[in-house]
Amino acid sequence: MSLPLFLVPDLPVGDHWRLDGPEGHHAANVQRLSPGEALLLCDGRGGLRQAVVAAAHKGALDLDLGELKQVPAPDPRITVVQGIAKGERAELAVQLMTELGVDRIVPWQAARSIARWKDAKPVERWRSTVREAVKQSRRAWLPEVTDARTTKQLSLTGTVLLLHEEASEPLSTVPLDGDITLVVGPEGGIAPEELAAFPDAVPVRLGPEVLRTSTAGAAALAALSVRLGRW
Repeated sequence: MSLPLFLVPDLPVGDHWRLDGPEGHHAANVQRLSPGEALLLCDGRGGLRQAVVAAAHKGALDLDLGELKQVPAPDPRITVVQGIAKGERAELAVQLMTELGVDRIVPWQAARSIARWKDAKPVERWRSTVREAVKQSRRAWLPEVTDARTTKQLSLTGTVLLLHEEASEPLSTVPLDGDITLVVGPEGGIAPEELAAFPDAVPVRLGPEVLRTSTAGAAALAALSVRLGRW
């Protein structure tokens, strides 16, 4: 069984350290880790350090620190421009994409997005979802979640792939060069004027089925991970 992972701002130095705060509470009070059990500390920037519980307290663990490892950043990087969906579908999309290897998520206030973000609370929920998914999947790199952007505010770079149900080219055969930006529309799909706003994007499809916005990005990431040798 893989070791539980806890996110910290910076990896501790030395031989001994106390894990407290929200992560210490979760480790000691929720997961109830006890002396002798091992865990991983992660800084979200590729740094991992193994540790063993020396003593357990209410809301904190005293740790004996072990091996330090640096995991290289994924190359090429994959950004997903995710059309904002309503309710739990949006957070499900973010969770699945994080588990499947996305490196950066851009919330997109698309023309056909039903949900309209009026403050920063939704993007903070996305960031919280990403943190929990990183811990669950034991990822060494924490994906960035940018502030929400409109179509005019988007800056698409690298190989830009646009998931579209009417595309003729499958994702499995399109040429890939450098970093990848994947555009996923909201529940209502991508509007014609938005297609025109992305002249350099290559429309692609995953197969004959039409996937929900909550699963399309994850399915595309799985296919790209195979093609890029990540899996």
